[in-house]
Amino acid sequence: MALALLYDVHGNLPALEAVVADARGQGAQRFVLGGDYALFGPWPAETLDALRELPEAEWIRGNGERWTAAPGDAPDDPVVQGGIAACGDALGAEAVEALAALPQRLDREEALYCHGSPLSDVRSFMSQPAGDEPELLDGVRRRRVVFGHTHLPFHRAGAAETDLVNPGSVGMPFDGDPRAAYALVDPDGRIEHRRVAYDHAAAAAALRERFDGDWTRVVARRIERATFEPG
Repeated sequence: MALALLYDVHGNLPALEAVVADARGQGAQRFVLGGDYALFGPWPAETLDALRELPEAEWIRGNGERWTAAPGDAPDDPVVQGGIAACGDALGAEAVEALAALPQRLDREEALYCHGSPLSDVRSFMSQPAGDEPELLDGVRRRRVVFGHTHLPFHRAGAAETDLVNPGSVGMPFDGDPRAAYALVDPDGRIEHRRVAYDHAAAAAALRERFDGDWTRVVARRIERATFEPG
């Protein structure tokens, strides 16, 4: 029974629908949902509703859920704060509080699942090792750590022989490929990174149409160009 790893959906409903259809076609019957479900996307509430319909899904909290519940903890940046305000209004107080109350990590026999790293939901790993990697993995006993946050899919060996897996971002990839990204875990533990095409240009246009503010133009460009860099 394959396991689908869905991270960083960011309110992008058609990207989520494309990924779920692909995952089911590959035999996925279980899902791990890795945080950042609604913030910055064109369809925050609709995306949350779709995620709630997934069978056998386990959820963790990302920094997006934490920030939406406590905007003062987020960066004082107009793009971030504009997105938070729009997302909070779209979801409503009850949903915002419920998402913020999700666990920060899932510790399972096969892997430790977190958003950024076991230490933090905003400090994470990159495709090449960095000097703080031992600190981020301090005390971790699982061989495999699954995380997201950077929107960059990769799989490599980490410090202390840890297996590091980033499934990539469903709704807002930052690796130059606008297709939705996720990963499958086969019953034998093998990781398969997958990409699924969807109409990303229409999703970017929908963000501009559905919400007001300069933040929408910045985020829409990220969806269109699959990069965090301004342009």
